[in-house]
Amino acid sequence: MGKVLIAVDETAGSTSVLSVYKTMALGPESVVLVHVQRLKNTSMQTEKIMDFYKRELESVGPVRVKVLVREGVPSEEILKAAREEKVDVIIMGRSASALRRMAAGRVVTKEVERAAPVPVLVALTGGREKSITYGWRGESYAA
Repeated sequence: MGKVLIAVDETAGSTSVLSVYKTMALGPESVVLVHVQRLKNTSMQTEKIMDFYKRELESVGPVRVKVLVREGVPSEEILKAAREEKVDVIIMGRSASALRRMAAGRVVTKEVERAAPVPVLVALTGGREKSITYGWRGESYAA
């Protein structure tokens, strides 16, 4: 596999991307680690988030990790980074609380799945249960 984009934030659901990454049969040549800055995050918080994920990814094995910090609408910035970096797949995490919010409006993972130029793997966490869904252009499949 060539290049993987992994979108992360400060939520517990986001850490589930690590288990997906660690179970990939063939590790990617490189990883683009993306965090979309929220106003409430300070640059120090963002730096801690990105350092944590970069260390975790590198602990699995040798891989080039490019860190991108963006500001703006998360789904739009993730999609923009995927196109600019010409990635082969996007990996994101989503928690059970995000599933509850889905009925009320915007959920970043769903917005990315619908508009992504490449397949999207979403690691779902809900309490003790974990699962992975694969989605692309609005179609979702459980794994």
